[in-house]
Amino acid sequence: MDRIAVVVGTDSASIQALLARMAAGWRASGAAVVGLTAQTHELADRTCEAGFLRDLVSGAAYPMYLEVVPANTSCHLDAAGVEAACAAVLGQIPESDLVVLSKFGKLEAGHSGLVPAFEAAFAAGKPILTSVSGRHRDAWRGYAPGAVELPAEEAVLEQWWRSLDRDEAAARRARLGAA
Repeated sequence: MDRIAVVVGTDSASIQALLARMAAGWRASGAAVVGLTAQTHELADRTCEAGFLRDLVSGAAYPMYLEVVPANTSCHLDAAGVEAACAAVLGQIPESDLVVLSKFGKLEAGHSGLVPAFEAAFAAGKPILTSVSGRHRDAWRGYAPGAVELPAEEAVLEQWWRSLDRDEAAARRARLGAA
């Protein structure tokens, strides 16, 4: 399977919870899993669900919603909050086994948001697990045309991870043999 995977589905909150559970399990087993998962704000009367990005390593929460919506939009998404969260994980990527990035969405389709983390993971040759909003799926496919699409199922994500683990173990053995 490909080293870049995107979880597809219609329920963003469930997908984010799945990414967080899987990352926690892999981290508990000793894998260096880094990145960000999203949590909704759970505030009433908002059309935008932007809430927080949670750092998988430190547990820090980065708000990504605006209290006051800019004119001509109903979106509470705060690009500065997303960019702050992104900056916090950039230094974790080089030593990671897997980079989990919450979503390729509106900001990323516009070449901002978590794009620096995606780019750093690509450059370092790190596997990436993410999700994509339905509205930006075509932009994602243009951005990462070789990425595999996976359903939001634990068993499928575990199978994908295990395929990476075998590939990584073989690469580690090759590096050790060459040393």
